[in-house]
Amino acid sequence: MTYTSTKTYGHELGLSCCFRQWRATHSHCRYLHGYAISVRLQFEAELLDTRNWVVDFGGLKDLKQALQDTFDHKTVVAHDDPLMDWFNRGHEQGLLDIVVLDDVGCERFAEYVYQLATNWLDRHGYAPRCRVSLVEVREHGANSAIYQP
Repeated sequence: MTYTSTKTYGHELGLSCCFRQWRATHSHCRYLHGYAISVRLQFEAELLDTRNWVVDFGGLKDLKQALQDTFDHKTVVAHDDPLMDWFNRGHEQGLLDIVVLDDVGCERFAEYVYQLATNWLDRHGYAPRCRVSLVEVREHGANSAIYQP
């Protein structure tokens, strides 16, 4: 038997980030654009803890803070963006608060959040009993990406 619980940080949280897919030369996605993304985490366990929970949602505050530190009013830039110097100048001038990740886009954001959540479980003693089984990052009602290990 597997127990599943989910935690959602919805659009109303204000994870308003800006990014671009610089490799999407055929698409308007190559331009800077932004969304108030939402994140849905799915946790699984075969055994519940002593409180009969998969995970303590009240203890997720530092994970929520990590999401805010990465996506809340940030410009997320791929480490290999050819305009990195331009982004750095904007940051130095106070125009952008940049966060550099390996890659950008909902699929990669979902993978990044999976790593954040998995590390959180490890640090807080949930692993190996509990694991992250799915992360969904949603741009808006029509577009999302899911990462499953």
